[in-house]
Amino acid sequence: MKRVQSAFVACVFVGLLASPPASAQTTTWNFNIFGPPRAVTAGLEAMAEFYKKESNGTFEIKINYGAALGPERQAPEAIKSGGYDGALLCAGYYPNKFPLMTAMELPFLPPRKLAENSLVNEAVQQHPAIVKEMAERWNIKYFGPIVLPPFEFMGNKRIASVADMKGVKMRITGLNAKALQSFGAVPTMVTAPEGYQALERGTIDSFGFPYTFAFGAYKLYEVSKFVTEGLAMSGFMCWEGVSLTSWNKLPDNLKAKLPQAQQLAREALFKAFAKDDEKWLPIFKQRLEIVQFPEAEREKLVAASVPIWEAWAKEQDAAGRPGSELLGFIKAEVAKAKSGK
Repeated sequence: MKRVQSAFVACVFVGLLASPPASAQTTTWNFNIFGPPRAVTAGLEAMAEFYKKESNGTFEIKINYGAALGPERQAPEAIKSGGYDGALLCAGYYPNKFPLMTAMELPFLPPRKLAENSLVNEAVQQHPAIVKEMAERWNIKYFGPIVLPPFEFMGNKRIASVADMKGVKMRITGLNAKALQSFGAVPTMVTAPEGYQALERGTIDSFGFPYTFAFGAYKLYEVSKFVTEGLAMSGFMCWEGVSLTSWNKLPDNLKAKLPQAQQLAREALFKAFAKDDEKWLPIFKQRLEIVQFPEAEREKLVAASVPIWEAWAKEQDAAGRPGSELLGFIKAEVAKAKSGK
């Protein structure tokens, strides 16, 4: 009888070690993600898997696709009010809400190479003025990285030079739009989920998106005739933001794992982008005319962009924000990333 009791006690003890204690609290964060699962969501998906494993199932990030929890343009307000814990945020959707973050949407300022842009993005997210802007305005903390490939244009107008932009209704963010506008383009802003219908109806002529994954994910090639290669424009500055209130409730041991989770997210993003290029490029070549945008034409856009950078900095300075200081910081980080230092 004693042997049976000893065996029973041993089994119970082993079972307790294998499972979280009954008193352990389970934390679930709700993230609101506009659009379907796609390459750009691979980073958050990797972080969710990592944290579930590291917490032994006591911390879960629930990803709600298709903006199921509310419109993407209202994400900052929803996080601040406690409507949900986190979201995919893009500064260009609400430029007046993250004015300093829009520096990373200045035309042709960030590097076009993905790995270099990732380094600059990370440095900007850690800048005290950016941290303060998110925290004080919206009770938001930078959580997960999103590094977007350079933007190209897909649609129903052939664009092979800056002259071809005249009168073309082009979808791009406000600051990037200014560079195109200087050559006669007509900037039109619609969100990513609205793109298919806008192209189909002719509301816009050409849609700016990260190449190639976003065009494929939203099936814009189905309602387009042309796509550029070589324009390589900067576009949205996006990231995964989380409520500071939710973050502060997280156990310290899980907070300490954030850098590791973010690195896994970057690796997952790069892998997903490369995989999508293999998938979508053959389809684009079959269904569209791929229009090479010459480097000399791109340089005209770059030259037109420098005054836009300076005007942005002066505008921020006038509003009491460190625009010039942040612009100088970003330029230095870009140079550092390109040099490999």
